[in-house]
Amino acid sequence: MTTLVVCLDRTDDVGRKTGLQSPVVGWEAVRALVTDVGLADPEDSGVNTLLEGLRVAQDLRDENEEAVVAVVSGDRESMVSADRAVARQLDDLIAEHDPESAIVVIDSAEDERLVPIVESRVRVDSVDRVVVRQARDIESTYYLLKQFLADEELRQTVLVPLGLTLLVFPILAMRIGAAEGAAAITTVIGLFLLYKGFSIDEIVTGLARRTRESLYSGQVSVVTYVVAAGLTLVGLFAGGLGVSNLDDPAGVVIPTMQFVFNSVPWFAMAALTASAGRLLDEAIGEDPVRSSYLNLPFIVVAVGLVIRGFAAYFLEQQGVIDPLVVPTRVLGPLPTEGITVATGERLALYVVSAIVISLVGARIAATVATTGDDTEPVDGGEESGSGPESEITDGGPETSGNRSSDSTPERDDADGTHESTSPLESDTAPSESTR
Repeated sequence: MTTLVVCLDRTDDVGRKTGLQSPVVGWEAVRALVTDVGLADPEDSGVNTLLEGLRVAQDLRDENEEAVVAVVSGDRESMVSADRAVARQLDDLIAEHDPESAIVVIDSAEDERLVPIVESRVRVDSVDRVVVRQARDIESTYYLLKQFLADEELRQTVLVPLGLTLLVFPILAMRIGAAEGAAAITTVIGLFLLYKGFSIDEIVTGLARRTRESLYSGQVSVVTYVVAAGLTLVGLFAGGLGVSNLDDPAGVVIPTMQFVFNSVPWFAMAALTASAGRLLDEAIGEDPVRSSYLNLPFIVVAVGLVIRGFAAYFLEQQGVIDPLVVPTRVLGPLPTEGITVATGERLALYVVSAIVISLVGARIAATVATTGDDTEPVDGGEESGSGPESEITDGGPETSGNRSSDSTPERDDADGTHESTSPLESDTAPSESTR
């Protein structure tokens, strides 16, 4: 009776810290793995899991049972790939050792999710959950605080806000009252937590780094981004001016639509300017222009048309703006009368125009991408075609495809034999030998 003692590691902590590939099978291999993991991270609970697996296997051998101890690890890419990796390794172990039952050793709730995978392949007699006992005396607390204070990042994240809170709260309590001071402190703490939770500091740092690199590299997009920022401010001003011109607006919808109607053209121009700068940077660079940068200006215009069309629809329904009127014009001898476009027709005109522009952009991007793909095999073909020529000039053996017609008679005379290079020559060769 063979029992498989398997230690599960879903997140591949063992492989990440030791660089070993799982599964690790055998008493000596797992025993050596304990040393490697312990030297890499002495505080890891995985060391206790490996030792527990060895202890269980030793107890089974003391009872005259054949035990195979193994360590199975998952993958760090995703949970699905980790579970599939564990399942594949279990299949290999079962196919090699053919165990009748298994004992699973785990140390966390994350690893416990792998138990059903084991149960689906072999009978599980026991699930051994390793819980590390922690010393809860004053000495362990002291060393824990010492380790916490030695971490500079933790000090700045926890101690600095706490110190500022204790320093500012008494001042606010004396100046504006305890309740108002507590509210202000709570607001600041909430903003700080959101700041750290959304990693705004990393975003700002990355933006500053990219801006500095763009300035030093002389990219055109730096200028266009500044122009886009100015156009955005103009759009905000135009939208606010349009809202201020409304006569006693009721509610929030109409002022919002008026703001959108007046500001969207400026926002679209800002986005077009920024995308044009990025497109110029791609065109100046050595790499080919990606199709996404070609399609972006068309998408910006299409989205701007759709948003402005819906805003105009709501405003025209409320009588804030006048209907769209095509003026009277004279085309040659035939005058054309003015046409008033209805509200729904106006919205449909905006939507259809946006769809047409987006399709044109997609078509242009696809054409450019296809042209770039077609040029690559041409270069490869020329390189591959030059290979045989270089082989012949180096004195290498000739191939049948590159053998010249002048060399054939010389080989016939020297060898006394005839190699067929065409159907006609193959037919005449036997007659000569018979003769």
